[in-house]
Amino acid sequence: MEETEERLVRGPARMATARQRILDTSFELFARRGIRDVGVDELIERSGVAKATFYRHFRTKDDLALAYLERWYEERSAAIEAAVARHRDEDRPALLAVFDVFDEWFRQGAVEVSSFLHVLMEMGPAHPLGRASLDYLTRTREQLAGLAREAGLEDPEGFAWSCHILLKGSIVAAAEGDLHAAERSRRMAALLVADSRPEA
Repeated sequence: MEETEERLVRGPARMATARQRILDTSFELFARRGIRDVGVDELIERSGVAKATFYRHFRTKDDLALAYLERWYEERSAAIEAAVARHRDEDRPALLAVFDVFDEWFRQGAVEVSSFLHVLMEMGPAHPLGRASLDYLTRTREQLAGLAREAGLEDPEGFAWSCHILLKGSIVAAAEGDLHAAERSRRMAALLVADSRPEA
């Protein structure tokens, strides 16, 4: 099948298409089942590519999993930034926009929301995938700290740690079936915001 496929479609377009199919497949499978439960043979079969094509794009399953985590981080960050921009335009507290994003994902049943926590717990913090998950979690916390500084809150880093705890807790609660987890966390975060404003 690979020889026929590669004869019909040449050049970068074919390479990008094959890579994208593999990545799309991994996104679906890794998000639902974790990393260890998904084998390379299944990824190859579900992607509709040959084994040589798979290994041309990703030397190992871990390399593919790293690409999956990076893609989710980019999508997650873009969604948060867009929500923050909307809140600024509407003169609403931009700092709490992140909870609106998570609320929408929870209600949609988006399983990828728990990816960083899932992979961290599954692989452990010493594994390259666990370290990558920790890095992306850290970047999200830094994103929250930046919003806190922009809002003029005292101790923006401390606020970001507290807010991140609420976010991670809402992810676990949503996995337990609480569709209102993000809204509950948003209300608690609003109290944190009020408590962190400098005294006049």
